Amino acid sequence: MSAHDVARDGARASAGEARAPLADGTAASGGEPAQAPFVQAAFRLARGGFSLDASFVLDGRGACALFGPSGAGKTTLLRCLAGLEPDARGRLVVDGETWHDDAPSRRVFRPPWMRPVGYVFQDAQLFAHLDVRGNLRFGERRVPRSDRRVRFDDVVGWFGLDALLARRVGSLSGGERQRVAIGRALLTSPRLLLMDEPLSALDVEARARILPRLAALPRHFGIPVLYVSHALSEVARLCDALVWLDAGRVRAAGGLDALLPDVGAATDDEGLSVSLHGCRVARHHPGDELSELSLDGAALFVRALDLAPGTTVELLVHARDVSVALAAGERSSILNELPARLVSVHEARGGVVLRLQTVGGRLLLARITKRSLRQLELRPGVELLARVKSVSVAGGASPELV
Repeated sequence: MSAHDVARDGARASAGEARAPLADGTAASGGEPAQAPFVQAAFRLARGGFSLDASFVLDGRGACALFGPSGAGKTTLLRCLAGLEPDARGRLVVDGETWHDDAPSRRVFRPPWMRPVGYVFQDAQLFAHLDVRGNLRFGERRVPRSDRRVRFDDVVGWFGLDALLARRVGSLSGGERQRVAIGRALLTSPRLLLMDEPLSALDVEARARILPRLAALPRHFGIPVLYVSHALSEVARLCDALVWLDAGRVRAAGGLDALLPDVGAATDDEGLSVSLHGCRVARHHPGDELSELSLDGAALFVRALDLAPGTTVELLVHARDVSVALAAGERSSILNELPARLVSVHEARGGVVLRLQTVGGRLLLARITKRSLRQLELRPGVELLARVKSVSVAGGASPELV
């Protein structure tokens, strides 16, 4: 598993069956003690023609995606966690505290205002009668001073809100409004941050500016995040783990690296991609209008960047832009080649998705045809070259927020 240990009884991932810890803290696969999950959730809810029956656990680090198509139950599940669905049946334990339990012998339901969660909606839902400072302070005032773990100045600086504090919310752009909404949720010092497709209403440019901050948010503030999305490219950039929902049921749950190939293959998502962190600008080649990046000792070339050598950037590599070869030596227009090992093959509509592991231990995905798979006689374990036709720089170490 990755940063999140997410599991569901009976859910199977490509790496094997995801096993939830037993109630006594012993791992299901052996007798060694396992860390108690930070979140243990099991909910059932019927409404009209839709029914939710979903269970999962989280270890409380990083970000976990609730992923699935429209109508899968993602928002409903998030609302159950927030206490906004009092008719839901089931059980919810967060950091050892029971927030919801409908067992006749216990009957626990902690109302929404008593749950230390932050909730960010698709639309910002800011208070129009308050300026930006007032909206942020509203979130802060919900928490007694002794319980405030997130500082006002830290949130303002992190999201670049200094120049906006005196502005009325009606004058803000969509990206600015969402940054204020996220900041307000953080200032409630939540133990869990719930985000319901907060970027869905933003244009491409605004989304690109805020994504690097969201990716680093769990680590910077020390708050686990549950992030609803139906965009795999977004999930790949932001999350460490994934709960895959379909028609109100958990189809699979586990670490992102293990599940991403299966999810991408099954959904035929053109956005299937991986995010490569920790790439550094090595040097520039002005004559070729290229910049050379260093990744685990390998060189990658991208279009010329206006960044100083040593700057850290994040790369986004789409599965459709990766091909494979068994040997080096062929002359090719593709500049980027990474030695890799084939880990697994996943059936997809119109082809297959290959899960690759680079020499540096990085995950890469390649979408190729079944004919190519047969001709190259590819099997798990084979060593090959991953040829990356296109690489996009997703964000730098200190992206500008405007």
